[in-house]
Amino acid sequence: MSFVNKAMAIVLAPIHILQLGTSAKSFLDHPLIGSQRLNRLGLHRTRVRIADAMCRWRRRRLAKHVPAHWREAFDRDGFVVIENVVSPAEFTKLREAILRSEWPAREMRQGDAITRRIAIDAEMLQTVPELGRFLSRKDINALFHYVSSYRITPLHYVQTIVPNLLGGETDPQQVLHADSFHASMKAWLFLKPVTREDGPFTYVRGSHRFTPERMEWEYRRSLTDPQSIDRLSARGSPRVDASGLAQMRLPPADALALPENTLVVADTGGFHARGAAKNTSERVEIWSYARRNPFLPWLGGDPLSIPGVAERRVGWLWAFRDRFERNMGQPWQSVGRRRPTGDNQDG
Repeated sequence: MSFVNKAMAIVLAPIHILQLGTSAKSFLDHPLIGSQRLNRLGLHRTRVRIADAMCRWRRRRLAKHVPAHWREAFDRDGFVVIENVVSPAEFTKLREAILRSEWPAREMRQGDAITRRIAIDAEMLQTVPELGRFLSRKDINALFHYVSSYRITPLHYVQTIVPNLLGGETDPQQVLHADSFHASMKAWLFLKPVTREDGPFTYVRGSHRFTPERMEWEYRRSLTDPQSIDRLSARGSPRVDASGLAQMRLPPADALALPENTLVVADTGGFHARGAAKNTSERVEIWSYARRNPFLPWLGGDPLSIPGVAERRVGWLWAFRDRFERNMGQPWQSVGRRRPTGDNQDG
């Protein structure tokens, strides 16, 4: 190691130590998180154990606000499926208002799939009041909070996925994986039916629980040289195969082919994937996401969840990455105003 690198390591050491108490997860980029020596002593396993204990403690405090049958389904499986979550008349208005209009859109390509996202912002909420009423429902938000283990407002988007485009490798989202070493919440309200041929959401039931078998698997993977495995796993979003599921005594993944107007809310600290699609039909959904520092003891206190701020966060995040694209990259490229369906391009 050169003198300059040694000096930088010393200067950055306090920051790296503090980051151990955050959601930082990359074995590839973080000298402590990726240290095989420290992980043999139990660093990663300890972070996972503490994050899991904090999550379960927060969920116990939030449980009373969630309908019992939703809570029981989540505790058992790691996800909840709610069909006909919006009244039929309200859902028709919501869907048509979103799908027939053009909105500022961003796109990202991974492998042979394009994902388009449209921010659900103040303009959309004013234009589509049915959407605002759904996203403000107390029972839905109580479920969001319980799964994420925090009383925070998720980021909301209209998301379109177009699979099987020419000229790309396999979509990495089709490989079973966990988003991180701790709980996080994602939700999908399907605006169109999703069949097995469309690449449905897939989940390993019960994999959200950090059992002794999962903890042992986490420990063993923390000892792997991050340079020797796939980049997404090395960056802290571990991929798992059938052998790994067997080691954790977990069942095969279930593909959730579901009708329109179905909401799925899942803990993506469990193993999940985008199913392999057999055609190029579009999957269109309201997509919500919430993740926070897993070591915080309090439930709320998020200034970005304040009304008037929450609906502007996506635009701010995109603008920030646009501004610093050279330093941190920007996978979400602006494609102008687009409808969620009907004009997706291969490119």
